[in-house]
Amino acid sequence: MTALEAPVTASSFTRAEIEAGRRLFAGDWTFAAAAGSIAALPAMRGVEIAFAGRSNVGKSSLINALTGRRALARTSHTPGRTQELVFFKSTSKLVLVDMPGYGYAAAAKAKVAAWTALIHAFLDGRANLARVYLLVDARHGLKAIDEEMLGALDRAAVNYQIVLTKADAVKDARPVIAAAAAALKRHPAAHPEVLAASARTGAGIAELRAAVARLLAERG
Repeated sequence: MTALEAPVTASSFTRAEIEAGRRLFAGDWTFAAAAGSIAALPAMRGVEIAFAGRSNVGKSSLINALTGRRALARTSHTPGRTQELVFFKSTSKLVLVDMPGYGYAAAAKAKVAAWTALIHAFLDGRANLARVYLLVDARHGLKAIDEEMLGALDRAAVNYQIVLTKADAVKDARPVIAAAAAALKRHPAAHPEVLAASARTGAGIAELRAAVARLLAERG
């Protein structure tokens, strides 16, 4: 059994959900807007899901894998490259939001503080934000700074779910998944299921798409 077979399997979702996820992300995804301040945020439309995580955890790569686009979201090996909230849209009602990474970033402390304030203000005031997918590097698991974000999401009463990224880089992700699931029991806003995916190999991507499709179906 591989690292991804145990936590993320098609059996966690129906065939209809897998297909619904494929269709949901199969549209023509394009850049919609970028906001470096609350005043610059675009008008709320559709249903938004956001991707958060430590700097260089792989948010942009995961968005590209979900949408099947190589360069929709800009990727970089330099932590802190995403310096704004970046919105992507398609012909569906779903809107994707790439959030600035928290933690280490190759930028001035004042700039990092501004990104952090933007993230928190966004979480507190975005009524159409359905879920935040909190990305955690499978090689390292939850860190103290991730726990801080979990607390912020709880305080903002924003539903969130952990997704382990770069899961192909570990021999067995199950201990990391178990540790994350145990930590989530202390957080009331968290979805209890921990997903795992690899943007490089595509493993777990269909299941993550299905999870988003299920979320939208639940919201009607």
